[in-house]
Amino acid sequence: MAEKKSQSPSVGHGPGNHGPNVVVKPKNFWKTTGRLAKYMSTYVFGIIFVLVLAIASAIFQIKTPKILGEATTEIYKGLMTGVAQQKAGIEINGLPINFGKIEHIIFIVILMYVASAAFNFIQQFVMTRISQNTVYKLRRDLKSKMQRLPIVYYDSHSNGDIMSRAINDMDNIAGTLQQSLTQFVTSTVTFVGVIWMMLTISWKMTLIALATVPLSLIVVGIIAPQSQKFFKRQQNSLGLLNNQVEENYAGHVVVKSFNHEQDSIDDFEKENTKLYKASWKAQMISGIVMPLMIFINNLGYVLVAIYGGIQVANGRVSLGNIQAFLQYMNQFSQPISQLANLTNTIQATIASAERVFEILDEPEMENEKVDVPDVQTDDKVTLEHVKFGYEHKPILLEDYNLNVKPGQMIAIVGPTGAGKTTIINLLERFYDVKGGSIKLEGKDIRNMTREQVRSHYAMVLQDTWLFTGSIYDNLKYSREDATKDEIIEAAKAAHVDNFVRQLPKGYDTVLNEEASNISQGQRQLITIARAFVADPEILILDEATSSVDTRTELHIQHAMERLLKNRTSFVVAHRLSTIQNADKIIVMNHGSIVETGNHNELMAKNGFYADLYNSQFAGNVTE
Repeated sequence: MAEKKSQSPSVGHGPGNHGPNVVVKPKNFWKTTGRLAKYMSTYVFGIIFVLVLAIASAIFQIKTPKILGEATTEIYKGLMTGVAQQKAGIEINGLPINFGKIEHIIFIVILMYVASAAFNFIQQFVMTRISQNTVYKLRRDLKSKMQRLPIVYYDSHSNGDIMSRAINDMDNIAGTLQQSLTQFVTSTVTFVGVIWMMLTISWKMTLIALATVPLSLIVVGIIAPQSQKFFKRQQNSLGLLNNQVEENYAGHVVVKSFNHEQDSIDDFEKENTKLYKASWKAQMISGIVMPLMIFINNLGYVLVAIYGGIQVANGRVSLGNIQAFLQYMNQFSQPISQLANLTNTIQATIASAERVFEILDEPEMENEKVDVPDVQTDDKVTLEHVKFGYEHKPILLEDYNLNVKPGQMIAIVGPTGAGKTTIINLLERFYDVKGGSIKLEGKDIRNMTREQVRSHYAMVLQDTWLFTGSIYDNLKYSREDATKDEIIEAAKAAHVDNFVRQLPKGYDTVLNEEASNISQGQRQLITIARAFVADPEILILDEATSSVDTRTELHIQHAMERLLKNRTSFVVAHRLSTIQNADKIIVMNHGSIVETGNHNELMAKNGFYADLYNSQFAGNVTE
């Protein structure tokens, strides 16, 4: 059970979260799009149904202005007929308007609007199910993949980057699949349909309306890219400012202690000023786009209204058709803006999908068995001619041999950064050897599943990892089938039971995200108790008595001694006084094993271990 310090990853900004108009473009658009489409292929009939509904809804929306215009034309005809009759001296009691026909037209328009709204609702409901199911499968595959990735992937990628892909990028994909696909179809149909309806009314007025499109494209093509540059600067400044605030908040005691409050304020002011300038320019330039677009649209609107009025006066076009045409003018600009925005959204979404697929395409942990026969042995763990080195780094172990009997303690010592965790990584199969063999009870661990190998171990590391949940659940984490009595017994053995019972809710006390509602020493004791619950054959122990008071340190040492009793153990030692009785001591320096033996043998050699031991007891901690 590997333990890592609980961290709250700062979720980075994935594509789509860079601010307005900032687009991260994918490297291979069509390949990624096709791959994402495969995830949706199960719902192909549902997607076709949604698209049909979207098209039908758009068509109803397009048709209604012209039909509604017929009502206006009917009123206008009745009005003009009445005026003509009055001029001819015919006495009339009311205007000869066919209200029955108008009511019929209005009824049809209402039905079409209701049908359009119903189709919109149904297609949104269906598309929501499809998009969420698609992203559900994608998340499931990503989570499964994360379990199969080698440790080297986590060593070379930051938590923030991984979390950004798993959360931000997934959200981008879900949002686009849910909204943008149908919006793209609706906007395209609306754009084509509106132009067609405008042409059926008057091709000349349509040309006037289309004459404003190049002006709109110039605005979008020149001003929008400028605002994008400033939005990028804004996001960069915002990221730096956030980092600065986070650093100062986390280390506020140190900042105050060294009287650097004013320096922190000055640094903040500099970065805040940069952010202000970038934000002001970005918002100002992007704010110009909409007024200019409205001005251009209004310009076209006025020109069409003037020309249309002349046409009506000459009897070439009906008043209802002019009314419908002006409504189409309003509808005409919408799909252009929507399609322009969708281009950016889709680019960002495919970039998000590409980032997710990059993880799915990462090489997985190798599971090939090796041709190493099982042997009968009294050894618990055997390292035979082991060769290992991390990728692109020098070989650390070269033809290394070690035999560990049941119940023996193997200590691993060396300066900070000497590579002590390398041995642990190999024992637990976080990494596989490059040569030789590591055997567990005579069987090469590569011929066992990683789960089988790790079921023999339990780990207690210096960096405690406890999850948000009750203390009882954290203790049970190492062995889910443990009984309550076994958990209480383990807690007593690790000196946990006393302080837990003093808490208001006892074992039901919920630890927060960082488990900061208990002390560092108490956190360490809980991890030791968790190892007791696991009752492992082999224990990996990283001494953790730093940053705790003397009494808690004694409790931890006592709990460790109990835990080590009659168990095979590998102890990463920081204080050499604690491992003098170890059966074997592995001494590491600069990533390589330099000496192996027990305490007396190594002291007699008067080598690196002896120098390290003597320097500690002389009070000189220089390594």
